[in-house]
Amino acid sequence: MFTGRRYTPLVFFKWTLRKTLCFFLIASIPTILYAFGWHFLSLPWQPVALLGTALAFSVGFKNNASYGRLWEARQIYGAIINDSRSFAFTLRDTLGGKEDKTVKMMFYRHFAWLTTLRFQLREFRPWENTKNRSNKDFSEGNFVIPEWEGKVEEELKQYLNDEELTYILSKKNKSTQLIALQSETLGKLKKEGTLSHIEWLELQNCITRLIDDQGKAERIKNFPYPRNFETVMTFLMYIFIFLLPFGLLKEYAGLGKGTFLEDYTIWFNIPFTALITWAFHILDTIGESSVNPFEGNPNDVPITQISRMVEIDMKDMLDDKNLPQPLSAQNNILM
Repeated sequence: MFTGRRYTPLVFFKWTLRKTLCFFLIASIPTILYAFGWHFLSLPWQPVALLGTALAFSVGFKNNASYGRLWEARQIYGAIINDSRSFAFTLRDTLGGKEDKTVKMMFYRHFAWLTTLRFQLREFRPWENTKNRSNKDFSEGNFVIPEWEGKVEEELKQYLNDEELTYILSKKNKSTQLIALQSETLGKLKKEGTLSHIEWLELQNCITRLIDDQGKAERIKNFPYPRNFETVMTFLMYIFIFLLPFGLLKEYAGLGKGTFLEDYTIWFNIPFTALITWAFHILDTIGESSVNPFEGNPNDVPITQISRMVEIDMKDMLDDKNLPQPLSAQNNILM
């Protein structure tokens, strides 16, 4: 999550430098050829304008869908915060209180669940963008993705005993199995008479809400923005970028007719065409960089920071004096 007021022009320049240079090159070639007499290269501007209009609608539709996915992901983690807190104080006050060993064990299992969930959500998917060259160049020196720098087994050691750690690491979906362990423990407590049926039911409802939150997050992670829409829009984008300088040749060539600029206005085609194509492309790129809200881009939901915040809140409920430090933004980017 970007925490600054706005990105600086320099950041955008660095992020899009390679593509911007390509746009200048694409605009320069037909302009130079036209200036040297290849006037047959000129195309009518009307079909290009119609294509640009269709592309604008497509980019707007995609960016709206991207923001919808991003906002839904933030709502899911908002629910995880609230459901974690309610589970924590309900568990604490239903069982033996702050000093109870079972309460502490289940609290730490919950921290392990938060950890495995964020590691699972940061796993790379083929349709994601974190490994694109421009994104990799931007991330270097600006921020790190904790789940890519560390290992889940190392982080789980601080929350689970050796037996549980071995068991969880042997499972495919570690987060689901940790919730299952919590449910199993509650079932044993009910059979032993430690929990009444009403108390067990309330705690089980808390767990059900948590697994529902996990399922929603996994749905966002594992179901991409439809690739058919993305493919068609990408084709339209590159056709438009290629045709635009040809469609504006005659317009810029005639811009200074009858003035001292008559032979020079054709060169305006290069910067202005590059600017228009850059604007369309950057809007599409922003949408693509927001459409997968857990992948590890600067505008993603800060699931690492949220998990740490929940851990601090729950440890504070136990009057734990060794609270971990909240995560702070690195170069205005919070992961």
